[in-house]
Amino acid sequence: MNLLLTSAGIKNASIHDALVSLLGKPIAESNALFIPTALYPFPGGPGMAYRAICGKAAAPLCELGWNSLGILELTALPSIDEAAWVPTVRDADALLVWGGDPLFLADWMRRSGLTGVLPTLRAEAVYVGVSAGSIAATSTFVETYDQPPGWSDGPSTSQDVVFSSPEGDVRRTLVAGEGAGLVDFALIPHLGHPDHPDASPANAEQWAACIPAPTYAIDDETAITVADGTVEVVSEGHWTLIRSGAV
Repeated sequence: MNLLLTSAGIKNASIHDALVSLLGKPIAESNALFIPTALYPFPGGPGMAYRAICGKAAAPLCELGWNSLGILELTALPSIDEAAWVPTVRDADALLVWGGDPLFLADWMRRSGLTGVLPTLRAEAVYVGVSAGSIAATSTFVETYDQPPGWSDGPSTSQDVVFSSPEGDVRRTLVAGEGAGLVDFALIPHLGHPDHPDASPANAEQWAACIPAPTYAIDDETAITVADGTVEVVSEGHWTLIRSGAV
């Protein structure tokens, strides 16, 4: 399947045009499934999911005018017969995978069976990731946490790190996880965003040094497209490809 990996959704005309190109038809003729699962580890997660579905979140995605939009909740899938949901996933033109906690999301992508289904989808289908949804598409990723999460069932390692910021040192735990393996590079979203001091340009270099793969650091006006194995950057903002990295 094709991929559109974003930091903050369809934020500008260039990313919008890239999505339409990957779909091969207008958004108004395309059917999408929205995956909000990554939000639930956060306080207020259900409310954030509601706002995203209603198009009231800061990252434009559900409100783009899809022909149809359904909800695919990964935590429910293990209790449902695959015959009830796999055909719906196979028929979708786009899977819209929202942001939140990538380690939690990657765990549930595996536990639900979605990770195993993704490589079998139609070549015309598009995986659209937002932040954690983009990170979880990669083979190996590293995410920053205030404290290591205690719920993860997936393979992970962690290390403490100190990032610099204008307000002083920012102490984080870097936790490595295993994603869906749809691409062989890693991704750091929200490059240079004031609410993400760990993703400043200097800190992104430090962060990427802990990732054993080439790493794209992208801001909210940037996306990565993957079509027929070809990787391209679509940007009206700033990004960098950091090739170093070894744990």
